[in-house]
Amino acid sequence: MTFFIDFISTTSPVAQIIMSVAIMLLFGFLLTRLTKLLKLPNVTGYIIAGILIGPYFLNLIPAHVIEGLDFISDIALAFIAFGVGEYFKLDNLKKNGRKIIVLTLFESLGASLLVFIVTYFIFGMGLPFSILLSALASATAPASTIMTIRQTKAKGDYVDTLLQVVALDDVVSLVAYSVAISIALASLGGDGFNFGVITMPILKNILAIIVGGAFGFAMKFLLSKRSKDNRLIIVVCVLFLFCGICALLDVSPLLGCMVIGTVYINVSNDENLFLQVNYFAPPILLLFFVRSGLSFNLSALFSSAVIFGNTPLWLIGIVYFLVRIVGKYLGAFAGSATIRKDKKVRNLLGLGLIPQAGVAIGLAMLGARTIGGNMGDALLTIILASSVLYELVGPACSKLGLYLSGSYSNKLEDIVNDEKLDNTTSTSSEVELLIKRINAIKNEIDEEEKLLGKQEEAFTNAGLESIENSLFAPPSKNKNKRKK
Repeated sequence: MTFFIDFISTTSPVAQIIMSVAIMLLFGFLLTRLTKLLKLPNVTGYIIAGILIGPYFLNLIPAHVIEGLDFISDIALAFIAFGVGEYFKLDNLKKNGRKIIVLTLFESLGASLLVFIVTYFIFGMGLPFSILLSALASATAPASTIMTIRQTKAKGDYVDTLLQVVALDDVVSLVAYSVAISIALASLGGDGFNFGVITMPILKNILAIIVGGAFGFAMKFLLSKRSKDNRLIIVVCVLFLFCGICALLDVSPLLGCMVIGTVYINVSNDENLFLQVNYFAPPILLLFFVRSGLSFNLSALFSSAVIFGNTPLWLIGIVYFLVRIVGKYLGAFAGSATIRKDKKVRNLLGLGLIPQAGVAIGLAMLGARTIGGNMGDALLTIILASSVLYELVGPACSKLGLYLSGSYSNKLEDIVNDEKLDNTTSTSSEVELLIKRINAIKNEIDEEEKLLGKQEEAFTNAGLESIENSLFAPPSKNKNKRKK
């Protein structure tokens, strides 16, 4: 291992970057084999892979390469936010929009408020650190929850409410972060709360939202009547260009990219594009989470040098982990009671809101880069450490909530009830009824396989069309093959 590390450090800068990216991809993939056996989400394996190959364990990635990969966080978050925009269809928002907004505000800000009270008033930590940590507490990772729902094939009011809340949750967390970083920078400036310092980042985010909306309409125009391969090129170009504009403005691309996705899905109703992008994005997301793990400093959690007042960082991390869970649960309970949701939704919704990874890690990286120093390192360390724990316990809690709410069941009569069978069910024998239920399950499996193949089909068709239109094959032959 030492020989390999010394060998990498003596190679050219280009070779170091290429080999480092390859190592990140390899270890990220290998760790998912382990997490798959443990039935944990892939993001857990990615973060652990980054921690293992990082400077505090195996030290396989040179420090200057880690610093040079900062741009990956902006690009990955752009893809995440663009995908979230697909869930904001106007038709769905009109039905339960107001109630879901109220519920989301309760559960997200409830967690933030409780974390702020504990960190600022009880532990006596500074305002900048407390308000940033509390803003990050509002974020929820939708990927783990959605994956659990798909695996269990859960359905019902509890599932619909949970999906709508996790989709809107990131919007609240992004706004909360924008306000929190403004207040933190004003407080650290030493000149008090300057109105310009507080409002400028908010105005920049509003500008990013407006530009994002314009980009969404532009995508509709650019993608109309385009071949599949060009469509993917254009959407990647648009997201990269928007990230570059946000970097110039020194603002997060998350809100704007979410608006791009929202505007595009509502003006075009083109879900196939999101399938293409989702199939293209996994390697980028893998690098993002592995890169996040590379920044994790385990020794900082137990270092006596990183102490806020008389409170060690490891204790702050544990308290944050537990208090956020309590805040999410109580906020979801209060919000569900306010909008008069069913008892099962009210009592169990908080169990599905525990996971925290993608957006929170991205915002923590942005916050650490903005405020810098020990405070920035401590902020990122706490979020990374807690994200690993949340991704370990979150899916299990989500599955428990789905089961207790009756959204799914392991009993055959619940999986395929009599309503899904024909009218002759009442006169059928037990054997005939069993055969009908087995056939119904088989039909559902066939439909599920068709649905899962849509992403791969969309991406593969784009690749085939790109090959057929390439300069290496005569157009006439391509057309004949296409017809066949």
